Amino acid sequence: MITPAQPGSKAGNRATAERWKALLETAGHSVEVVTQYHGEPCDACIALHAWRSVDAIRRFSETWPEKPLIVALTGTDIYHHQHECPADTRYSMEIADALIGLHDLVAHDIPARFASKLVTLYQSADGPEAFPAPQADTTEKTFGVCVIGHLRDEKDSLRAAYAARLLPEDSQIQVVCAGKAHNEEWHHKAEQEVAGNPRFRWLGELDKTSTRQLMANSQVMVISSVMEGGANVVSEACRAGLPVLASDIPGNVGLLGRDYAGYFPVEDEQALADLLYRAETEPGFLDTLKKQVGGLAARFLPEKEQASLEQALHLAMQRCLQRH
Repeated sequence: MITPAQPGSKAGNRATAERWKALLETAGHSVEVVTQYHGEPCDACIALHAWRSVDAIRRFSETWPEKPLIVALTGTDIYHHQHECPADTRYSMEIADALIGLHDLVAHDIPARFASKLVTLYQSADGPEAFPAPQADTTEKTFGVCVIGHLRDEKDSLRAAYAARLLPEDSQIQVVCAGKAHNEEWHHKAEQEVAGNPRFRWLGELDKTSTRQLMANSQVMVISSVMEGGANVVSEACRAGLPVLASDIPGNVGLLGRDYAGYFPVEDEQALADLLYRAETEPGFLDTLKKQVGGLAARFLPEKEQASLEQALHLAMQRCLQRH
């Protein structure tokens, strides 16, 4: 399995690779996760990221043309590199025996000729039993809103902070952001926002335990991305029963469904502020969101993700045999 993310990285691709390794080994396979591929013998290859992993994909397909290749499509593959770097990205899509998409709408956003080799896989997450109890001192006086993920352009990471500035004075909303700044510019923007926005805190990068505590202490999670391939943090929120307010992009709608009640237009902090205040002040609206994420929780079970990986392997092997 090839991922561009280095060992120890908290990037989504590394977390996905390690989780898939565990699931595939549970199913009886032997899996090695690497960041570079030099032609080592193996029975099959799964590459995360069509564009970033293109050199490894090319090396595998040229060295072992008779062996199955699976390419997992990320949000930047589908919504950026496919259009900005089409030669390499489409090469990876073309050469793959099977493609993995992480939400329901991927088929609409890639060339139609690839639909027959696309497997939709929902990333799984632990259930509510893995989450700690809320800390009473953090939940009694405020309405907690968490934003979880690296601070970067694709995530539009400070949109909830900007929205918090627009809330009425009587609002008790506090936005807490957890994630590493992608670069110095984002680090500076986050620090500036902390200094000028009393409703905003930035905790930096957290470990899994601390992230789960933050989610347990929150009443709502915001995912404001401008592009997503299917964020695992949405799976985690649904499994934890935490309502989500989400930008209305395909990567979110493809996970939460078209009828989900918690969408706002991309980069629209006023609409997000209205939605946040509604969640805080209308118990019925918050209950609706809780019921909706609760109803989606079964979609993100580990055994279902494992079955989807096996489906992708099976499809890739079938198509590989047909090629030869």
